Amino acid sequence: MERIQKVIAQAGIASRRKAEELILQGKVKVDGETISELGYKVKKGALIEVDGKKIEKEDKVYFVLNKPKNIISSVSDDKNRKTVVDLINVKERIFPIGRLDYDTTGVLLLSNDGEFANELIHPRYHVEKEYDVTIKGILNSEEIKMLQKGIVIDGKKTLPAKVFLVNKDLKSGICNIQLIIKEGRNHQVKKMIEYFGYTVTKLNRRRFGCINLKGLNLGEYRRLKPFEIKRLKAIANSNEDLK
Repeated sequence: MERIQKVIAQAGIASRRKAEELILQGKVKVDGETISELGYKVKKGALIEVDGKKIEKEDKVYFVLNKPKNIISSVSDDKNRKTVVDLINVKERIFPIGRLDYDTTGVLLLSNDGEFANELIHPRYHVEKEYDVTIKGILNSEEIKMLQKGIVIDGKKTLPAKVFLVNKDLKSGICNIQLIIKEGRNHQVKKMIEYFGYTVTKLNRRRFGCINLKGLNLGEYRRLKPFEIKRLKAIANSNEDLK
């Protein structure tokens, strides 16, 4: 027998974390009975329904998208704005692994494999994300060192980051950096820069783990290769519980 949230995640409905939310909201039934216990174990062959729909196992699919600006990193949007799922023509019920802000571009992974998603975005795993950042303001050497060591945002210190100054324009008051972090907190990059009183005017994620944008124009996507999926899992597990 397997835990109900794991079965839902494996069926491609959502990540395990989202599956837990659905259970707590009373949206999950097993053999006609509403389940509210997160640790509930499901017998083989049991009828499982989520939001009144029977779940069925799907073949696992994995994609990388070069996300354009003004696209929502979600499965649906209550304002009827276009989402990243709308950009990928596939029959499986995929969802984004993590998020990129509405105005942020770059590497976004999507899949229907909840276990895979959990390995990549759970706080205890630390997979590198690399960004190109355009800043209204000029980071000085001391501020760069602070970013490298970690700063406190939202009451918690960030993990050490890698920061490379690409160029700076003193006349216009703008600089560009490459920033590598191992977390994925909400609006983290923007908040890290705002800590110093500056503003991010352009943000692009160029890499997630071993996956980059090579060969993909904005709005384009491709399936991940088997060796890439294997390598991403290896990267996540090698960094488990890294402090």
